[in-house]
Amino acid sequence: MAGHLYLVSLPIGNLEDITLRAIRILRAVDLIVAEDTRNTRRVLERYHIKTPFSRSYYQGVERKRAEPILSLLKEGKDLALVSDAGTPLISDPGYPLVRATIEAGISIVPIPGPTAAIAALVASGLPTDHFAFDGTVPRKQGERRAYFEAIREEQRTIILYESPHRLLTTLKEIAKVLPERRVVLARELTKIYEEFLRGSASEILQTLDARSEIKGECVLLIEGEKRSARKTESVDVKEVVSLLKKEGISNRTAMKILMCCLDLPRNEAYRLIHAD
Repeated sequence: MAGHLYLVSLPIGNLEDITLRAIRILRAVDLIVAEDTRNTRRVLERYHIKTPFSRSYYQGVERKRAEPILSLLKEGKDLALVSDAGTPLISDPGYPLVRATIEAGISIVPIPGPTAAIAALVASGLPTDHFAFDGTVPRKQGERRAYFEAIREEQRTIILYESPHRLLTTLKEIAKVLPERRVVLARELTKIYEEFLRGSASEILQTLDARSEIKGECVLLIEGEKRSARKTESVDVKEVVSLLKKEGISNRTAMKILMCCLDLPRNEAYRLIHAD
């Protein structure tokens, strides 16, 4: 009988941010597949987990090392895949292994936990009802400019990961292409020097320019384009709501109609539907 592949989320900074289930699974599996055993060892030592490692599974060797891992699963071994921090596969190695495991008919079990993108989003002050995680910012200047041009009309909150070494360059590009958008920089999440900077890209640049250096993992969030009011200018929204209620449309469906057809934000649609 084949084993199970557990996708175990680890802390993104503060070592207390780990679930009881994650600790139990890491103790129970036969092997831990880590991106970098040196980083994962800190967590294992903190919680007295003595499970051995398999060979490291990092970017560049993913496809080559997927097959030996798959063989262990087929033999009945239970394995835990972890990344250096946070949830596996979110801008981290693991996708080829997960695809191969699914194709082999072997069970995959996610063990939820911290993710920098979501931690940054919920504390950003930007809309959370619609968002898109776009991973890392393109490194080449032309591709970076093209990317920010492409999201001009994006109405969702955009979440990006960026290196502290490229952060200023990226903020300058945002200031040129999207000067009016609200931007949030979340840095060193859950760590001692956790920081949130909010404002336009230019305002955040002014704050950072006064510093001798920038350290730590960075998450950038960009406000989406404000929804156009054109669709609702000639529509009596309250009359639409009244009609939906008279027709016996469920509150949930009525909210979807207001959001999709009239471009109303979720919280506004909820308020109108539930108003007395």
